[in-house]
Amino acid sequence: MTAHLLPAARKSARIAATLLALAPLPALAQALTADQQTKIDKIVADALASSKVPSASIAIVQGGRIVYAKAYGNQGPDVKRTSADTRYQIASVSKQFTAAAMLLLEDQGKLSLDDHVSKYLPGITDGDKITLRQLLSHTSGIQDYWPQDYSPEQMSHDVTPQQIVDQWAKKPLDFAPGTQWQYSNTGYVVAGMIIEKVSGEDLMTFLRKNIFQPLDMHPVNQDDAYGPGFPTGYHRYALGPVRPEAAPGRGWLWAAGELSMSASDLARWDIARMNRALLPASDWEAQETPVRLTNGDSTHYGLGVSIGERDGHKVVSHGGEAVGFLSSNTVIPDEKFAVVALDNADFGRATDTITGEVMDLLLPASGDAALEAHRLDLAKKLYAELQSGKVDRSMLTKDADYYFTKEAVGDYGSSLGPLGKPQSFEALGGPRLRGGYVNRNYRISYPDQKLLLVTYAEPGSEGKFEQYLVMPAG
Repeated sequence: MTAHLLPAARKSARIAATLLALAPLPALAQALTADQQTKIDKIVADALASSKVPSASIAIVQGGRIVYAKAYGNQGPDVKRTSADTRYQIASVSKQFTAAAMLLLEDQGKLSLDDHVSKYLPGITDGDKITLRQLLSHTSGIQDYWPQDYSPEQMSHDVTPQQIVDQWAKKPLDFAPGTQWQYSNTGYVVAGMIIEKVSGEDLMTFLRKNIFQPLDMHPVNQDDAYGPGFPTGYHRYALGPVRPEAAPGRGWLWAAGELSMSASDLARWDIARMNRALLPASDWEAQETPVRLTNGDSTHYGLGVSIGERDGHKVVSHGGEAVGFLSSNTVIPDEKFAVVALDNADFGRATDTITGEVMDLLLPASGDAALEAHRLDLAKKLYAELQSGKVDRSMLTKDADYYFTKEAVGDYGSSLGPLGKPQSFEALGGPRLRGGYVNRNYRISYPDQKLLLVTYAEPGSEGKFEQYLVMPAG
């Protein structure tokens, strides 16, 4: 029994068990059929063609092993041959690795997630009230340094973790720790600094030794993921030309999203999650347990991962956005199923389209057909209203009502109205929980254009829309 082994022997035993867990298991999974492969190739090709996203790389896990990995499209001038081994920037999908590092340090007795930040880092606002767990679950109240979906001017300059902390983590908190959920990249930078201080190693070295090498993963720091062999990131202004995106200054993503890896690398991590390998099972459970606010409400977010449900099965997922890149990682642990989708554009959300359609193909959800049909009708109704330059505000939450200003409604009407009646209006993937709301995405098709509708709504058949955003998409 490993309980009586010395730490080094215990670690070796855990790595050996991990490698065994990751070995091919033909009895547990079958390769995709030729028809399934053809359909998946079409899903990706269609998503890229309609969104104008240059390339995507995917990996699919069934039965606890990788059954398909393929790259599509143009990965950029610095990649000689499109390859499934090309490493894309995964951005915030990296957060689950930062959280895992902190869990491993807790296993080693070097910290507790219930410790306060002030024990390790002085000067953080209310650091004596913020726990490490709250950093990892986005409930700390520390202001986010990058809420925009574009790069502010200061991101063109290099930055250090300390500079990020000095500018954002020493401001007054946005709310009392534990009382609200609000995404905070800054909180993860604080967590990364604590990991380095406690471990005595830089974050990448710690992750490489304790996670990447045992799992045969080969990521690099995204700050180094430019030039020969790496995909070029692209951007697009509205429906304008697709343009190469300039790299940001070094250091901005770091512990909040510093990794660049292949889709298959990320799939190997997903397999470890399914098999409760490498980390103690209790660590995986801790990461996947939704954190609750002080009033008892669930955040639907664990430690670096979002937690949802599909046909009664837990869904562990996260997306990421870097400058010129998007990523999506979705795992259903007890189904031994995962889909990884990475692309080299920060527009179009092809990764979400690919993930949803691949899941529907390989693991179709039964869902509540009547409920989803009704929600589709509501989405169509609101779309038609917006096309005519109107909006039924009784269908909107307070936040959505605020979003749809006179200008916003006018722009929706002037840009969508001339398109006329859609050829089709269909759901993409099944519903999933996010931040207390139900996320449903739809594809709206016209002869020469496809649009993506991303909605969030209150639970229930008549739940009001918290978000209703239409954009060009795959």
